[in-house]
Amino acid sequence: MTALLDRLKDIVGPRGWTSDPQDMEPLLEDWRGAYKGKTPIVVRPDSTDEVVGIVRACAEAGVAIVPQGGNTSLCGAGIPDPDGSQILVSLGRMNRIRNVDAQNFSMEVEAGCILSVAQDAARAADRFLPLSLSAEGTCQVGGNIATNAGGINVGRYGTARSLVLGLEVVLADGSVVNSLRALRKDTAGYDLKQLFIGSEGTLGIITAAILRLYPDPGETSTALIGLETASQAVELLGQLKTGLDDRIESFELVPARVFDIVAEHVPAAALPVDMDCPWYVLTESATSASSELLAQALMEEAEHGRILDAVIAKNDREAEALWLTRHSIAEAEKRMGRSLKHDISVPLSAMGEFLRRGDDLLADLRPDLELIAFGHVGDGNLHYNVILPLSLSDEEWRSEGQRITGALYDLVDELGGSFSAEHGVGQSKKAWLGRYRAGAEFELMKTLKNTLDPANILNPGKL
Repeated sequence: MTALLDRLKDIVGPRGWTSDPQDMEPLLEDWRGAYKGKTPIVVRPDSTDEVVGIVRACAEAGVAIVPQGGNTSLCGAGIPDPDGSQILVSLGRMNRIRNVDAQNFSMEVEAGCILSVAQDAARAADRFLPLSLSAEGTCQVGGNIATNAGGINVGRYGTARSLVLGLEVVLADGSVVNSLRALRKDTAGYDLKQLFIGSEGTLGIITAAILRLYPDPGETSTALIGLETASQAVELLGQLKTGLDDRIESFELVPARVFDIVAEHVPAAALPVDMDCPWYVLTESATSASSELLAQALMEEAEHGRILDAVIAKNDREAEALWLTRHSIAEAEKRMGRSLKHDISVPLSAMGEFLRRGDDLLADLRPDLELIAFGHVGDGNLHYNVILPLSLSDEEWRSEGQRITGALYDLVDELGGSFSAEHGVGQSKKAWLGRYRAGAEFELMKTLKNTLDPANILNPGKL
């Protein structure tokens, strides 16, 4: 190991590594605090060539690599094993915006570029990068692609996968797949970049990407809408999409209880309006006349009794205050302590049924638990999280967690959904993959892994 560490230090230079425990500590624990790892060194490459050198050195030594972006994974995908045998490769120094091609509506960025920085660069060229999520101030583009990140704009623009035109990837043997082509049409063989999107660093290390941009949406309108039941949100979405000609960019469902949790644990992000409804939808639409169109559509919904109340932000400051409340939910949950996280998706047509049956299922399984459900209903994704009684021992918590999570995932599967909508699999959901992706689908995943990484040096133990 000593010879390998010396070689890695030579590859990245004095600014490209650290073995100081204090420097490494924030990189060795996941955001939720569920996983802690060890490593003899963190290497921080500054270029694709340095990544190539790192991978080749580790491959020759038979030592595993864990690639890490902004360390905002919610499934432990970027944390090394606790035995200290793996090398952590942090991509944060590879943060350049190589090019913004406004005419082609595309931009080329390195993997370590922070998402909000990429958004700002697109905005400076009068273009729009629609990928948006709560961690955008710290997450990195490479990690967003490696996990096929979702966020609040999926309903209109799709996940990260839909925004990737080209990739540069270092494979397990140190060779480089360069598909950095800013093309919307290219049928010359297999679309190899798709192999690495959502692969969580297990098939290759993403070093750069070309992203699809859109015209600046211009004026947008944000509204907070009060509902009597969660199932009304799906009906409302259909009505608003029709009335606004599919201009809905974001459509988030949040119960009153969750907003109360934010106010309690993140007071600065408390809901800035005085409304008292059981459920809420926070939505944003983009159109030159969005305020008028949205106000008219909501008035019609109120007249038909399909909504209880609504308020439209009068300016950007009010809109930002509303979105701050939504983006603070994860932080508020974290401060509450541990809970069962269920990042699920179902077809929009099945969302109402899932909410009804899910509530009944939880009541039968354990009446003393607390449900915290919220999410991107506009794309069929819910964060259906469960808090168990604090009186349970660790062993009881794990046992009950398995029982409840399995029952919920069975319901999701029955309705044609997925147990992993946008957070990925990482370490935390690995055991469920074989259960819900069994047969030829699962075997093909293993074949791809064995073919591209036969020595299993890229992020072993994760999906």
